[in-house]
Amino acid sequence: MLNIKKLNQFYGESHTLWELDLEVTEGKCTCLMGRNGVGKTTLLECIMGLLPIKSGEITFNSQSLHKLIAEKRAPLGIGYVPQGRQIFPMLTVEENLRIGLPARKENRHQIPEFIFELFPVLKEMLHRRGGDLSGGQQQQLAIGRALVIDPKLLILDEPTEGIQPNIVQEIGDIILRLNRNIGLTVLLVEQKLPFARKVADNFCILDRGKHVAMGEITQLNEDLIRQYLTV
Repeated sequence: MLNIKKLNQFYGESHTLWELDLEVTEGKCTCLMGRNGVGKTTLLECIMGLLPIKSGEITFNSQSLHKLIAEKRAPLGIGYVPQGRQIFPMLTVEENLRIGLPARKENRHQIPEFIFELFPVLKEMLHRRGGDLSGGQQQQLAIGRALVIDPKLLILDEPTEGIQPNIVQEIGDIILRLNRNIGLTVLLVEQKLPFARKVADNFCILDRGKHVAMGEITQLNEDLIRQYLTV
C-alpha cells in the first residue's frame, strides 16, 4: 500500500534520512521504532508532504506522492495523527472533527457516527473547546479527526505519549479493532514495547536515519531491543 524507496532528506547540511526503504502492507499494522532523534517523525512528515525530500520515491496505492502538496494527500485516504496531537484548542470538539470533512469523497457535511461509537466521550463533549479536554481526551479527538476522512491508511505518531494507562489501553483496543476487524492499514510510531507487541504485525527500526532491521513483530528479539531501542 505504502512504499518508500531510497528516501533521502536533509535539514540544511545535515543528512537526516539515508537511503531509507519501508513497505507498509495493506491490512497490516506496521510499527516504526527507534530511539529519540533517529528520524521517525521526520519520515512521517515526508510521507505527509510537510517536509521536502531530496531524493527517493514515496508511493501510495501505486500513486507517486513526490509532487503532491500536503493538502492533496489526505483526500487520497491518508489519515495523520501527529505527535503532540495538535488539535485546535480554541475550537470545539465538533469544529475540530469537521475540519477533516472536506477531504472525504462522500457525505462531506456530517461527522460519521462511527467516530462517536469509538469515542463516546467526544459526543458527550461535542460543544466543549478542545483545549479544555484532558490529554487522553485530546488524543482521542486527534484520532477521531484523522478517521473522519474515512482513510485507507492511518498514521499515528506516538499516540500513547503522555497518556494515562487506561486511555493507552483504550487506544490499543481501538487500533486493533480498526486494523483487524475493519481492515484499516496502520503505520504507528511507538516507543512502548508492550503496546507495540500488542497491536503491530510488523516492525521497522530506524537508527541515525537508516532502517537497520525489519520483519514480523514476533521477530523483535532482545538483541535488537538492547542495540537499538533501550536508552
